[in-house]
Order: sequence, then C-alpha cells, then structure tokens
Amino acid sequence: MTTAESPVDRPATGSVAAGPSGSAATGTPVPPSPDPALDPGSALGRLEGSWDRVVVWWDVGFYVVVALCALALLSAGIEPDRLALALGAIGVILLAYTFLGRRAARNRDQRLAMVYLLILIVATDVAVIQNQLGTFLLFVAFTQIWMLSESRWVSLALSTLLAVGTTLALTAASGFSREALTRAAPQMGVALAFSILLGIWVGQAMLQTARHAQLVDDLNATQAELGTVHHAAGVAAERERMAREIHDTLAQGFTSVVMLAQAANADLDRDDVGAARDRLALVEATARDNLAEARSLVTAFAPLPLQGATLVEAIERLAARFEDESGVAVTLRLSAVPGLGSAEDVVLLRSAQEALANVRRHAAARSVVVSLGPGEGVGTVRSEDVRPDGTTVVLDVADDGQGLGPGIVEGFGLRGMRERVAASGGTVSVASVPGGGTHVRVELPVPADHPADAPTHPALLPRSQP
Repeated sequence: MTTAESPVDRPATGSVAAGPSGSAATGTPVPPSPDPALDPGSALGRLEGSWDRVVVWWDVGFYVVVALCALALLSAGIEPDRLALALGAIGVILLAYTFLGRRAARNRDQRLAMVYLLILIVATDVAVIQNQLGTFLLFVAFTQIWMLSESRWVSLALSTLLAVGTTLALTAASGFSREALTRAAPQMGVALAFSILLGIWVGQAMLQTARHAQLVDDLNATQAELGTVHHAAGVAAERERMAREIHDTLAQGFTSVVMLAQAANADLDRDDVGAARDRLALVEATARDNLAEARSLVTAFAPLPLQGATLVEAIERLAARFEDESGVAVTLRLSAVPGLGSAEDVVLLRSAQEALANVRRHAAARSVVVSLGPGEGVGTVRSEDVRPDGTTVVLDVADDGQGLGPGIVEGFGLRGMRERVAASGGTVSVASVPGGGTHVRVELPVPADHPADAPTHPALLPRSQP
C-alpha cells in the first residue's frame, strides 16, 4: 500500500513486502506480517525475522519512559488528588499496552491498534491536565501512533488529535486563558511537526530497506535461474557435441565394419579365402580404431588420428583407410598451412571424415580428390578471427559421383559439419550437379593469435597424383 492508495486498495496478504511497504507508506516502523511460505534464508525472510528482536526494544523503551514519567510525577509534590488521577491514567496506559498494544505490534491487528491508540491519547491528555510533567508521555504516544498505524493518513489524524488534545489539556490546567493557549499551541505545533517529519523519514528508511531486501532476493532468484539455464544450455551443447563426435567417428567406423563384413561374406561365397582374410583384417583394424576413438571421446583426448601426427598425416591415413574400404580411388593434394591450432585441425579432420563418408554412402563415385591448402578470400568468415594478412585454410573434397538430386535435404552429418565449422568462424559450401559429382568446400580462418611462421610438420607426399 502506498501513501496515495486507499485502504481498500491495500492487498490483504500477510507478505513481508506488504509490511515494510505499509510501514514506509505511513512513515511508520510497522512490523512485517508473518508469512509461513517465506524462506527464512532470504533477505525478506531475515527482515521479517528481525522484527521479533526489534519489537522487544520497543517494549523496553515504552516501559522505561512510562516509569520515568511516573517517578517524575511522584517527586513533583503535586496534590494527592491530581497525583492519583495522573498515576491512574499511566496505569490505564500500561494495562492497555500490555493487553492490546503489544499484540497489535506483533500481529498488525489494526482494530487492536486503533483501540489502544485512542486509549493512549485520552489517558495522556488526562495525565497532562493534572500536571505538565505528563507531557513526558508524548514521547510514547507520538512514537506508537506511527509505529502501530499502517495508514499514513490515520497516523496524521491521530497525531493531530493528540496534539490538539494536549494543547487543550495544557490550557485547561491554566483555566483556558488566551495567554495559556498562546503559550501551549506553538509548543505543540513544533512537537506535531517534528513527529510527522520523523515518522515519515523513518518510514521511508524502512521502505528503502524493504526494497533493498526485495532486490537482493530478486537478484538471487535471477542468478539461480540463469545458473539453471546455463547448465541446461551446457548440457544441450555437450549432447550435440557428443552426437557429432559419435556420428563422425563411431557411427562411420561401424558402417565400415558392416560393409567389410558383408564383403568378406561375399568373398567366402566365392571361395576367395584370401580376399576374405584381407577384409577381416580391415574389420579388425577398423574395430580397434573405433575402440580407441571411443576411449578418446570418454577421456576427452584429441581425435585418435591427430594424436602424435599432423593434420596432413591424419588426412593421409584417413584417405588410405577410405580407399581400402570403399575401393574408390583417392587423389590427395595436401600442403601444410602454418599457424593452425589443434581446434582447427579437429574441425578440418572431422569435415574430411564426413565428406568422405557421404561419398561412400551416397555418391556411387569412382574417384575423389581431397585438397588442403591456404586460401585468400575469406567469404563470410568473421574478419576479427583472421590474421591481418587474411589467410584462410581451405579443405576441398570433390567426387565424380551422381551428385545431389533435386529436393535432397541435408542430413545430420552435413548439418553437424556446418555447425562445427561455423563455431570456428568458417563456412561450408556444397556444390553439386546431378551426374557431375559433388564438391564440398570448407574454409576456416587461420587464427590471429597463432604466428604465421609457427613451426609445422612438412607435408607428406600425396597418396596418388592426378
């Protein structure tokens, strides 16, 4: 509830946010209402819990001020009748606070609060009429009006009522003379103004405290949500990465094992035992490589072909394996590109594996040409990823197969290749003419943070020449 809102607009919840907000709107240190659903470990929960400690000091302050007022009256030497009335008024205040005010301070019951405050105002005025020392009770009265009332306008009205009643009480003690009224009215005006300003200031301070606690809780909740989102994104990204790795390694290896086993069976049907033994040897070698690749994936090592070898050597071995398994002639045109890092080597090797796997599965080709070397045009490669000289590395895989027919949709392998290359700032282009073969081109930037003259292994001789 804000200052400008009516009590009808105030939510009827017992949330802690309503407590400090209401207290700030009135300028009153009103305790937050209990909320069993509120996390005690949250900032708002700690703010709510702090009221149980603060309200004890309100009790102590109240009883100390009232006791001092009673002692002052007892030592003032006033008439017994007046003293009895003044002490009686103080007794009424003590009883009212003990049975009404303390409960209202803890459960924010406004009906109890209003009953107690009206009793407090009347009893204070009665004590002031008996002797001016009764004005000590104003310290309690003004403070508790702002503490217990949740509406700023009610606090203003009760403070004004108290100030007017006290002014009349002081004037009555002097016989309602104009001189007494002139003397008492300015004093109470100052007291009223001070009470209002102090109450509003304290309330605003409590509002800021509540808002700060709410912001802290919102920030913590946002951080927790972001942590969950980032974790989920990381899990999804890792799943996609593992899917690409498995597709590019294990799935292709098992495909080779199946094809070689089928070929060995065909050789046995023809009683060609020697050819069957050669096929089975390739099956064993491929299975061993697959096992090593699986272990590499589990332990997050570099791809098996790149362990202890250059990119050129890895592509050489890949081409040899492909030629032995598929019978497709492979021509290599490979040259080392200085400055490539391990990340670029992995992307290029996996791209070559996927391109050759597609040739074996779909192209029905007789020959394929694999080229690797530096390039100059960067195309859509991000300029900030490229060395100042604009050098890129280009991998080309071209076959003489049947090409891609109309309406062909890219499969998981090619999509994975595009994602892998794009993550490194490169591009993939696929050109195909039905009956004229398919040309896959991968272009990557040579990282700017790798020196152009970085030492590399010399390029090996190509497996075959054009």
